Amino acid sequence: MYLVAGATGNVGSEVVKALAAAGEPTRALVRDPESANAKLPEGVEAVAGDLNKPETLTSALYGVRSVFLLPGYADMPGVLAEAKKAGVEQVVQLTGGSAGNSDMSNAVTRYMAATETAVKESGLPWTFLRPTAFMTNALRWLPQLQAGDEVRVSFPNVLTASVDPFDLGAIAARAMLTDEYRGEILWPTGPVALRPAEQVLILGAALGRDLRAVELSNEEAREEMTASMPVEYVDAFFDFYVNGALDESIVRPTVKEVTGREPRTFADWAAAHTTDFS
Repeated sequence: MYLVAGATGNVGSEVVKALAAAGEPTRALVRDPESANAKLPEGVEAVAGDLNKPETLTSALYGVRSVFLLPGYADMPGVLAEAKKAGVEQVVQLTGGSAGNSDMSNAVTRYMAATETAVKESGLPWTFLRPTAFMTNALRWLPQLQAGDEVRVSFPNVLTASVDPFDLGAIAARAMLTDEYRGEILWPTGPVALRPAEQVLILGAALGRDLRAVELSNEEAREEMTASMPVEYVDAFFDFYVNGALDESIVRPTVKEVTGREPRTFADWAAAHTTDFS
């Protein structure tokens, strides 16, 4: 049995699909199983649990061989203790590229690093996934696209080899189903690094629309971001993309090495998700 946290989210849903496609018994950890059932592949069992409350995970973890976890929960040691008590044999942990950085003043780096430390200290066998930014981040442009053909983009000169969560799901499933990647850190990326304006043009082609990127200054970007997220996270992203603390332009062969196929392109992702922008 395999347990997937965040099973209806961007990455977790793809892990569930990959495990189900492989014919493996899979549980989807959700807060409301009844509403989640319609979103899950046939045969996947929705189970209730809250990663912020480790004591709620006992039933979900029963009989589980490997678990896929998201980062940043308040009591990760407690979650991992429950997993160990249940006899879980492996943790496949999603974090991010900054998890190996040493600057704990960055809020994102701090919770990514704390997550990895908790997993290592649990004594459970582990695999860490440190992907680049997700292609699904483009969905944040939906409100602007509903209003017109201009897309305001932050950090316009930053190149990012964004990865399709479909590929992350395939890698996570492979790591869960085999011992091959235990004790390893995997770095999934997309096949090419793009600037935001290039993503906008590719998305426009997929949608059949003449989209135009409006490049924001750092001051404009900070004002817009501060309106929708805590300041400590705004500062973290400015540290990554303005100060250069995180380089997501590097293209790595991880997807092909693990899955045996090339990673999906942003054009592939856009073509597969046109209905999400309608």
